[in-house]
Amino acid sequence: MEIRVQEIFDRQVVQQHLLRKTTVEERIAKLKKLKKTLLHMEKAIFLALQLDLRKHEKEAAITEVYFIYSEIDFAIKHLRKWMDKQHKSASITNLLAKNWTQFEPKGVSLILSPWNYPFQLSMSPLLSAVAAGCAVVLKPSEFSPHTAEILKDIIHQTFPENEVTCLLGDKELATELLNLPFANIFFTGSPSIGKIIMKAASQHLSGLTLELGGKSPVLIDKTYPLKEAAQKIAWGKLINAGQTCIAPDYILMPKELIPAFVAEFAIACQEMFYNDAQNMDPNKYAKIINLKHLKRLKDLIGDLDESNGTILWQSNIEDKESFPATLVQLFNLNSRLIEEEIFGPILPIVGFETLNEALNIIQNKPKPLALYIFSNNKQYITSITQACSSGSVCINDVLLQVSNPNLPFGGINTSGMGSCHGFYGFKAFSHERAMMKQSKWSITKLIYPPYHNKDRIFNFLKSFM
Repeated sequence: MEIRVQEIFDRQVVQQHLLRKTTVEERIAKLKKLKKTLLHMEKAIFLALQLDLRKHEKEAAITEVYFIYSEIDFAIKHLRKWMDKQHKSASITNLLAKNWTQFEPKGVSLILSPWNYPFQLSMSPLLSAVAAGCAVVLKPSEFSPHTAEILKDIIHQTFPENEVTCLLGDKELATELLNLPFANIFFTGSPSIGKIIMKAASQHLSGLTLELGGKSPVLIDKTYPLKEAAQKIAWGKLINAGQTCIAPDYILMPKELIPAFVAEFAIACQEMFYNDAQNMDPNKYAKIINLKHLKRLKDLIGDLDESNGTILWQSNIEDKESFPATLVQLFNLNSRLIEEEIFGPILPIVGFETLNEALNIIQNKPKPLALYIFSNNKQYITSITQACSSGSVCINDVLLQVSNPNLPFGGINTSGMGSCHGFYGFKAFSHERAMMKQSKWSITKLIYPPYHNKDRIFNFLKSFM
């Protein structure tokens, strides 16, 4: 494998010099060809996602496949503008010069994608890289093998290997790839692995985008209808069985609202995910990716005791590959459920007396990828957004901030660095290069040595700086 990996990389290093010269028309043609391939293989994509995560076809369509169609269309529509020169104003030191910026491809890029949304989180950075004019090596997760095989087929049918290739393997392949001097690395995954990626990137000073995770809190105010909040939170938490990086991770709410919220959450869960037999329906509810993660979730619940928390409600479930929707009330902050990213259908609730109590909890934790606020009180919303940092904020809904390609998607500090989607994805694989063309009537010589008798010129310059 090592010789083959090096060979592919070397060929892409050569090809990158041609790719950087590609026109907007040529890149759009590649994006259109990619979408055509996806449409042709759509049923196979849905089947792969069903086999890996047991995603319902409609869920896979909305959260994975149609999402990518939309991103491709958005890139095609705006790519010409993104690639155009962006003219900039002159300064006193280059008064007559022409100034502009222009995006150029960073070069050969490595994309390491995760298993939870294995199609979307592979194709989204890939199409951004193609739009930017980069050569790409994609390594999807080995934990979603059926989708990985489909990704490999799609890429093989759409691109020559020296432009885009998909390599399948485990962490040994990832380690081998990270030893290569990629110009740019795009990683989606956990903060712990993100640190390893960042360390590897530093060896070659590679450009780096990290889309990580963290504990995304939800704050619920008394002014917002509990039934509506519970329904939205249940959908956002239980879609893909909670295996979503921006899923609501824990709830902070006034203590007296907890019983009513639990009742409404249970109703919402049953309406969306139950079958006629009053159990979670395996045809509507995704499975946990593997036994290791299933055991991890069981252990999180197993750590509860009278001192730190109790189960408030748990769904009925007969399927052995799934984990029940679970609401837990935490009595203190020593539980693993409030320390670790859950990445599953367990939703802890922490009651508070004052908003400052809730804000202190968020402020004393690493900055989350998303922050959710349910309130109809503008002052309440403002006080939270000003007090707490996060990658994104969504008010009176969940998850939907990721669906707008006009918004950047990304974390901050432990929840990530850099952004993706739309222009921000294009930018992640591009270098914004400053360009200046001096006029033949340049006045720069006025500041050349010798400096005697130039006090008036320098005083004049100082007044503009």
